[in-house]
Amino acid sequence: MSLVKKFITVGGATLGSRIFGFARETLMAAALGTGPMADVFYAAFRFPNLFRRLFAEGAFNAAFVPLFAKEIEANGIEGAKRFSEEVFGVLFSVLFLITVVMELGMPLIVRWIIAPGFADDPDKFTITVRMAAVMFPYLMCMSLTAMMSGMLNSLHHFFAAAVAPVFLNVVMIGALFYSLYFGALPLQTAWYLSWGVLVAGVLQLLVVYIGVRFAGINIGFRWPHFTPNVKRLLILAIPAAVTGGITQINQMIGQAIASSREGAIAALQYADRIYQLPLGVVGVAVGVVLLPELARALKSGHVKEAGNLQNRSIEFVLFLTLPAAMALWVLSDDIIRVLYERRAFHQENTIIVGSILAIYGLGLPAFVLIKALQPGFYAREDTKTPMRFSAVAVATNCAIALSLFPYLGAPGIAVAEATAGWISTVLLFTTLLRRGHLAWEWALARRTALLLVAAGVMTGVIIYLQHRWGEYLASGTTLVSKVSTLGLLIAIAMAVYFVVAFLIGGADLGMIRRNINRKRPAAAAPDAKTVNGE
Repeated sequence: MSLVKKFITVGGATLGSRIFGFARETLMAAALGTGPMADVFYAAFRFPNLFRRLFAEGAFNAAFVPLFAKEIEANGIEGAKRFSEEVFGVLFSVLFLITVVMELGMPLIVRWIIAPGFADDPDKFTITVRMAAVMFPYLMCMSLTAMMSGMLNSLHHFFAAAVAPVFLNVVMIGALFYSLYFGALPLQTAWYLSWGVLVAGVLQLLVVYIGVRFAGINIGFRWPHFTPNVKRLLILAIPAAVTGGITQINQMIGQAIASSREGAIAALQYADRIYQLPLGVVGVAVGVVLLPELARALKSGHVKEAGNLQNRSIEFVLFLTLPAAMALWVLSDDIIRVLYERRAFHQENTIIVGSILAIYGLGLPAFVLIKALQPGFYAREDTKTPMRFSAVAVATNCAIALSLFPYLGAPGIAVAEATAGWISTVLLFTTLLRRGHLAWEWALARRTALLLVAAGVMTGVIIYLQHRWGEYLASGTTLVSKVSTLGLLIAIAMAVYFVVAFLIGGADLGMIRRNINRKRPAAAAPDAKTVNGE
């Protein structure tokens, strides 16, 4: 299967998950708006979600996948099975201890980390502590899910791992439907959602476990031992955990700062959900597929093939995210109005959340490029360099957020996160280039400039149509009118972008055809360079 086809497989499954996520957030906005219970739930959920990124997705997509791929190359499926059982025993034990400690210390964690601004409101503080305690075991489920997802991705079974997140949204949508149908109070709704998160974690773990069994590996529990392979995994995973969770760390910082102003946490979350659609469909797909592909190419000595994979991934990212970024920038208010503005979500909320979404839109290409650039380090078992860059990004994010929040409110936090994303992208790109792990292509640079031109033309068309069709997108019009007008506007914008991009040479049908049909060299001799590109 070609690189682009794999992107489409993972991206398609992720798209399904994000569409359900849209439905979930729309129901959340209708049920809770940006009121205190929305702030409480999102604050409590952010903490297990942060640890999910730190200990699960970040660490295992960065550290486990290359080592698992190496075991497959060296010792076959049996060696990979033995390695995964060693890791499973240690991971389960560590996660159990972390869960116990965090549950006992949850009051202190909420007071000093999750939501310091809630400390002056005893009711919000107590409810947040209890909900965070209910949802924290979700970490165990998702960390084990991430490990098995890494196994599936390395074995080229992408679908089960990509579709598993759908279950979180399905369960939460069910809880929200139940709440709205029976007229539950906001506090009851938040509790239904909290227990739904835990149930969804168990379901997701079950899905990937079945997928692993279907792929031919039956994982048994081994008493935890720190074997050389496990030690190597931990050495790689600790910095990778920090790096992989950089977005969540920045969002946690933003949440802590925003907790001093009612409604700010929920506003950030509603905007985050929308830009997560292109980030998930493109960024997650690229990150999930590219890492095992790069790892296998490098372990086999195909350095040139690895470089080509990296550049084609960057090209794919830019082709899709540049127009998405501009569309989010100019259509932010209209998108928020159509998706959220009803019942508890008012016009004033639309203005605030729309301004946050516009800023996130400008940071979108950076957030997705990070997913395409980090595998260039992880596949070479270098997790420390991205961690150092993450530290720079976190410091930048914290400084800007603290400086802007008193004046701009929640949009100031979005500015900080977008700026930190672009700093990370520049540092990752220039370092790969300097080390020779990324080949500079003038053709790619030229196509990027032409794609920017195409995105600019598309933006002009959107602004013109917005002015002509503004009355059909206004708050007072029917939902059918707003949805159909926005849908038509987006369809026209996409058509303009793709037509202009192909006409001026920003995209090329031959290039896309070659990428779709590209096959990895079968038994080609390894490149003269070492797998580290030195």
